[in-house]
Amino acid sequence: MNIKIGCHVSIAGGIFNAPKNAAEFGCETFQIFSRSPQGGPAPKLTPEVVEQFKAEMQKYGFTDFVIHAPYYINFGSPKPQTYHASIAIIHDELERGTLLGAKYVMFHPGSLKDNLDKGFAQAKEGMQKVLDGYTGTTQLLIEISAGAGAVIGDTFEELADLVKTLKKHKGFGGICYDTQHAFASGYDIRTQKAAADTFKKFGDVIGLEWLRMSHVNDSKPEFGSHRDRHEHIGDGHIGKAGFKAFISEIDNWKSVIGLNTIFLLILETEHDKVKEDIETLKKLR
Repeated sequence: MNIKIGCHVSIAGGIFNAPKNAAEFGCETFQIFSRSPQGGPAPKLTPEVVEQFKAEMQKYGFTDFVIHAPYYINFGSPKPQTYHASIAIIHDELERGTLLGAKYVMFHPGSLKDNLDKGFAQAKEGMQKVLDGYTGTTQLLIEISAGAGAVIGDTFEELADLVKTLKKHKGFGGICYDTQHAFASGYDIRTQKAAADTFKKFGDVIGLEWLRMSHVNDSKPEFGSHRDRHEHIGDGHIGKAGFKAFISEIDNWKSVIGLNTIFLLILETEHDKVKEDIETLKKLR
């Protein structure tokens, strides 16, 4: 399997700057926000902007990149305005991804309040509405959550329920596995046995064919903390041995995962040491 390693990069000054920014970090792939993660209108993707972005992709030798959806998305919100805006924005991100040639758009489903069953049912309905009528090439991924509060998608069982609902849609790709979020939610990869057990459970509960890519972040908090705090590779509680085991398990399960071409590993660590993180992962690979 061709495992590509990269990180999240800025689009400051124009989305067409992302490939250059990624190349400077030594990326083989990369992740961006196509709009501000905190709110506001999305920058327009004119034909000229799209053409320039694709030219820069070719110039720096990139064939794959992904888009992270904004943080304010919440399909479980009791506020109709937030719920309907979440549907519209994720659908728009998929369309923007198709224009640019993104492989995936991944998102955090949000969190629930009060009536958890009603909120979860609403979230599932909203995600289906995102994909109804969508015919683009970019696929939608759900990212596993760290589990703080009544967050959606912090267990394999909840993710499996979402996959079961969405898998009939051609625009649905599967799961983005974040090592730190999963570690915080009680899924261990610190040893080869722990990683093998976690992969087996993912396969048994969700199905390894739905594992599409991974965010690779070490963890500042301890195992099972339910806290979302990323750390540089080897500086946190997962450790270099955990990432070696994780990459080894991806390779061991490649035939089941069904990714005979590429599997993307995207760092979301601070840029002060992200270049070192990329080099560390390349060595572990």
